[in-house]
Amino acid sequence: MGLMLDSSIPIAHERRRFNLTGLFHAHPDETFFIAAITASELLHGVERANTKTRRAERSQFVEDMLVRLAVIDFDLTIARRHAALWANLEKRGQIIGAHDLQIAATAMESGHSVATLNEKDFRHVPGLALVDVTPFVLRR
Repeated sequence: MGLMLDSSIPIAHERRRFNLTGLFHAHPDETFFIAAITASELLHGVERANTKTRRAERSQFVEDMLVRLAVIDFDLTIARRHAALWANLEKRGQIIGAHDLQIAATAMESGHSVATLNEKDFRHVPGLALVDVTPFVLRR
């Protein structure tokens, strides 16, 4: 069992709005993961940087995250879970974002809980375990 981070967590940490170190320390026996789509979302942020300096800063931050966190690939087994979740949510009229659905499927198939600042959408996924991250949100 481990904790899968949604992209909202490292992004908020980079913006100094989340205490990721505190989350790590609060779960010392857990391994932290990200889904491959989350790695893509973080790398997309690097590509979108509007200055060379900002790009270099973001790149360093993302590369540090990618070294620190295990990345779980989207494979056929996860694709099957994804399709079932997608159909279920669609039937109920509670579809969530495509990337969030991949993260949820990856976490569930891997037996991990999800840490996210987007609980509103993820809570629609039946059977998905969410971690309360509110103690680590930094108010500005």
